[in-house]
Amino acid sequence: MTATSTPPSTSSPYAELKAPTTARRLLTAPTTGPLAALLLACVFFSLSTDQFLTGGNFSLIIQQVMVVGTLAIGQTLIILTAGIDLSCGAVMAFGSIVIARMAAEGSLPPLVAIALGLVVCGGFGLLNGVLVQKIPLPPFIVTLGMLNVAFALTHIYSEEQTVTNLPGPLTALGQTFPLGYTDVTYGSLVTIALFLLLAYALSSTGWGRHVYALGNSPEAARLNGIRTSRLTIGVYTVAGLLYGIAALLLISRTGVGDPQAGQTDNLDSITAVVLGGTSLFGGRGSVLGTFIGVLIVGVFRNGLQLMGVASIYQTLITGVLVILAVTVDQISRKKAR
Repeated sequence: MTATSTPPSTSSPYAELKAPTTARRLLTAPTTGPLAALLLACVFFSLSTDQFLTGGNFSLIIQQVMVVGTLAIGQTLIILTAGIDLSCGAVMAFGSIVIARMAAEGSLPPLVAIALGLVVCGGFGLLNGVLVQKIPLPPFIVTLGMLNVAFALTHIYSEEQTVTNLPGPLTALGQTFPLGYTDVTYGSLVTIALFLLLAYALSSTGWGRHVYALGNSPEAARLNGIRTSRLTIGVYTVAGLLYGIAALLLISRTGVGDPQAGQTDNLDSITAVVLGGTSLFGGRGSVLGTFIGVLIVGVFRNGLQLMGVASIYQTLITGVLVILAVTVDQISRKKAR
C-alpha cells in the first residue's frame, strides 16, 4: 500500500500580501485627514449659521486666504526640503511697499514696478538659499534674521506711511467678475492657478521629484546625482518670487501699500502647510494638501466670525489644530518605521 504523497505547496511567504486597494490608498493618503476636517467644518458651520453656505461667502473665504495661500505655496516648497521660512510675511510686505512706492511716487510704469517688486522678493529668497546652503546656517536662524531685515527695510523705505493713490494696474486683480450668482476676484483665480501649477511641477516633473528626494535625505539625493546645493537655492528663490506675487495680491485686495501688513502671515502660512498634511521633517506632503489647509484656516475663521466668536478664540482654535496636525504627523512617522 503506497502512501499518497502530499503535493508540494505552491504558496509563497508573500502569497497573502495583497496590493493596496484604491479605497485603502485613499484612506491612508496624507490629504484624507485634512479633507475630512474641512468637510466636517463646513457641515458644522452650515448648521450653525444660515450665512455660511452661500456662494458669496465662499467667494469671500477665497479672497481672504488668497494672500496667505500664495505665501503657503512657497512655504510648502521650503518645508518639503526640511527647511522653514519665517521671513515670508515680512518679505511680502517689503515687496508690496516697493511696488506701491515705485508706481505711485517713483514715476515708474506699473508693470515695471511690479517686476521690480518680484525681483526684490526673489532676491530675498536667493539670499536665504545661499546662506542656508553655502555657509551653511540653519534655515530657522537665517529666515528669522531675514524677517527682521525685511521688517526694518519696510518701515525705513515707507517712512512709516501708507502708500495710497495707486494706479489701476496694481489693483486690477482685486476687481471682480460674475460667476453664476457670485462675484469672484481675478486674484482668487491667480492663487488657484498657482496651486495647480506648483502641484503639477511637484508631482509630474523631475524637479519636483528631486525636491522630495532632497527632503527625504540630502546625502542620498547627492549620491544619486542631484545637485542639492543648486536645488536648495532654487527652491528658496522660487519661494521668494511667490512672495512677490503675494505682495501684488495684497495690494490688489487692500488698495494700498501698507507697511504694517504681513506681520503674522508667516505663522499663518506655516499653519496652512501643517494642517494640509505636509511634514515639518521634509520629504512628505503636497501643494494640494496645503490648499486644503489654507481653506481649513479660512473656513474656521470665517465660520467663527459669523457665529460671533471673538477673534482671540479663533486664534486659540487654530493653535490647537496645528498641535493636533503635528501630533498626527509624528505618530504616522513612527508607525511607518
